[in-house]
Amino acid sequence: MSGTCHLVSCVGMKLHRAAPARDLYVSPWFRMARRYAETRGDIWFILSAEHGLVHPDKVLDPYDRTLLTMPVGARRAWATLVEAQMRDVLPACIPVIVVLAGARYREFLGEPLSRHADRVEVPMQGLGIGKQLGWLKHALAG
Repeated sequence: MSGTCHLVSCVGMKLHRAAPARDLYVSPWFRMARRYAETRGDIWFILSAEHGLVHPDKVLDPYDRTLLTMPVGARRAWATLVEAQMRDVLPACIPVIVVLAGARYREFLGEPLSRHADRVEVPMQGLGIGKQLGWLKHALAG
């Protein structure tokens, strides 16, 4: 066990019916990020704009909410929710948390993540969506 947890952000492209969270999000980016998380870490969760920290097996109905359009106060409240959920599901401190999520999803999670892990990695930080897809494709290939 490597002691790595991956956090993958939700995406707008979803099924039109309830499904386990791992299957609800259907964009090419999410599918590659999911595969990366499943093959590289011990555990992974989804950062859902609607539900906070979600286990991949949890069945969710489709929703239409994104952090990209939330006011700053709502994003802070979301990060507080995610931190509380992390306390419930993650060990007190794990070696590494890898975040596969954009800036809005990481915006208020820096300190909470640092409290839960010895190291926080954001391997695609600063990359646009096209370069993120390329990074994921390359990482999955080799």
